Amino acid sequence: MTRVAAIDCGTNSIRLLVADCDPETGALVDLDRRMTIVRLGQGVDRTGRLAPEALERTFAACREYAAVIKEHGAERLRFVATSASRDAENRDEFVRGVLDILGVEPEVISGDQEAEFSFTGATKELKGSDHLARPYLVVDIGGGSTEFVVGDDHVRAARSVDVGCVRMTERHLVQDGAVSDPPTDAQIAAMRADIEAALDLAEETVPLREARTLVGLAGSVTTVSAIAQDLPEYDSQAIHHSRVSHDRVREITDWLLHSTHAERAAVPSMHPGRVDVIAAGALVLLSIMERIGAEEVVVSEHDILDGIAWSVADEAEEGKQGN
Repeated sequence: MTRVAAIDCGTNSIRLLVADCDPETGALVDLDRRMTIVRLGQGVDRTGRLAPEALERTFAACREYAAVIKEHGAERLRFVATSASRDAENRDEFVRGVLDILGVEPEVISGDQEAEFSFTGATKELKGSDHLARPYLVVDIGGGSTEFVVGDDHVRAARSVDVGCVRMTERHLVQDGAVSDPPTDAQIAAMRADIEAALDLAEETVPLREARTLVGLAGSVTTVSAIAQDLPEYDSQAIHHSRVSHDRVREITDWLLHSTHAERAAVPSMHPGRVDVIAAGALVLLSIMERIGAEEVVVSEHDILDGIAWSVADEAEEGKQGN
């Protein structure tokens, strides 16, 4: 077993996984898995820059994670940064801060790399499931972008498009500096049109409709599952590999789009940092399901973070063999 640490820094959240990995058996044992909402992508779509307060929130989380990694004695760490830090003019400031705190440079990866990690993390343990038809379509609905990956044992095609729960909320649902409470029909229609255009882009390179199993990743999807199950609190075990029907996703999305901030905040499984952006994320999921005719989505708690951890473990194993 190789003890590794992986950090995924996205537009809305930063997450840490410390795990023991066995590349020979495919076993990954969590030692610590945590998430902090930092909104690194705050205003990036409008200004093109990472806001000072967003950087400080992110660096505070990095300092907390550095202590956890040290406590567990992880042998290797990989820090992957996604959409927000790809887009920002001042991303060098972000890179320097992370290097100072954690001793590694964040890898600002491409959308295609992001998709590859997501696919590995989401499907590695599904491959022994005879009841799930292939190929898989893995969709990772993030804050700033959504990754689409079609594959069987390996990735066949992948595409990242710039629709995510934070980007769609900021672009379409904010008026006078605040999220509409609730959104207007015109706002929802404009957001839906933006999502549909992004799906058209994705279909130029990824055969979305060839998929036989839809696997959904990240906070928007897992929160929809928690709501569908009426969970009294967020429960990763209950959510992991749960299935939510198209009809239930449609019902939940409709409610989220027409609810107030207070009503959404009262959902016991809702993370406070998702209250304002969950409606947009749910609409992205619903639009995908309608586009490909999916009757259900298989929800995975294992995603890009697990894929990053596996990449670290595989590199460590190659290093051992090389010696």
